[in-house]
Amino acid sequence: MNPETLNRLLSAVNEFDASDLHLVAGVPPAFRVNGEIIIADEDALTEEEITAMADSLMNEPQRKKFEQEWELCISILHSVAGRVRATFYRRNNHPEMSFRFCGEKVAARAELGLPEKLDELARKPNGLLLITGPTGAGKTTTLNYLVDLINNERRCKIVTIEDPIEFVHENKRAIVVQQEVLTDVRSFNRALIHVLRQDPDVIVVGEMRDHEAISTALTAAETGHLVLATMHSPNVSHALERIIGVFEGSAQKQIILQLSNALQGIIAQDLLPSADRTRRVLAYELLVATGAVRNLIRENQFHHLENAIQMGRKEGMVLMDNQLYDLYCKCAITYDTAISRARSPDRITRQKI
Repeated sequence: MNPETLNRLLSAVNEFDASDLHLVAGVPPAFRVNGEIIIADEDALTEEEITAMADSLMNEPQRKKFEQEWELCISILHSVAGRVRATFYRRNNHPEMSFRFCGEKVAARAELGLPEKLDELARKPNGLLLITGPTGAGKTTTLNYLVDLINNERRCKIVTIEDPIEFVHENKRAIVVQQEVLTDVRSFNRALIHVLRQDPDVIVVGEMRDHEAISTALTAAETGHLVLATMHSPNVSHALERIIGVFEGSAQKQIILQLSNALQGIIAQDLLPSADRTRRVLAYELLVATGAVRNLIRENQFHHLENAIQMGRKEGMVLMDNQLYDLYCKCAITYDTAISRARSPDRITRQKI
C-alpha cells in the first residue's frame, strides 16, 4: 500500500462519518460507522502492504517498542482527518492496524448526552472523578469534555498524561500541559510521580492501569488535586472492585480508606445504537460519593451500591437500568437494545408493564 492510498483512506473519514478505520490482511479496508463495520469497495490488503505502511508511520523508539511488546498506540496528525490514534498489533507474525478518528472540537454536554451533575463534580477542587466503561464507550470524549470545561472556567494548571494524545487543548483560562507516553514521558507511572512536582491543580490520567498508578492517583486526589481518570470496567461496582483488587493485605485496607475519602464520583458509560440506526446514544450510570456511599466503600459492601444509587436520585445519581428505560421511553433506543444491555432485565420489563 503506497502513501497515497493510506492518505485517501484516512481522508475518507469525513465521507463515511466513521469513528474508526481497520486495516486487516486478507480483507478490504473497513470503517466503523454508527457502531457497525462497513467494508469498503476495495481490493483486499496484503500482509506486505500493511507491514510497509506500519513501518512508515513509526519512529525508531516506537518501532523498537513494537518489536519488543508486539503492540503500540500512537497519535498522528493528518491534514484532512486531523488527529488520529493509531493502534498497532500483530497477527500471523505481521502487523495490522486500527485508527480512531479523534475529531477537531469538544462537543457540548447536551450533544454528548452527559448528565448536568457531572459538571458539578468537575468543579470540585480535589478528589478523584473516574470515567469507566468498555472499549469504544466514549470515555476519552467525556474526559476531554471535562478538561475543556475546567479550562473554560478555572484559572489553574491542568497536566494530562495520555497514551496517546487524542485531542489538543488550547490554553483558555487555564494552562494545559499535555504529555504523551513515549513522546514526552517514558511511562505512565514515572510521569504520574513526576507530575506532582509540576505544581498542578488538575491531573488527568489517560488510564489507571496498575497498583502504582492507582496508588499515586489516589494520593494526589487526597493531597489537594482534582484527578480525572479513565478505567476499563463495565459498571460502577466493578470499577471499585478492580481498584481495590490490585492490592493485597494491609495495602488493600489503606487503598479502601483512601478511596472512600478521595472519591468524588464515577460515571460508567456505554454507546448504544439509536432506534433509527443512524447514530449512537450514550447510556450511563452515575455514582456520587455521598456520606452513605463512602461508608459502603469503607466497609467493602459494594453489593449495596446499586441500592444506594437507586436511593440517591436527589443527589443526581443514575442507575444504568433506569437510564436504559428512560432512553427507550424517549424512543432513543429500541426495547431489545435496552433489555440486552440491562443488568437486571426484569427491572425494565416491570416498568414497561
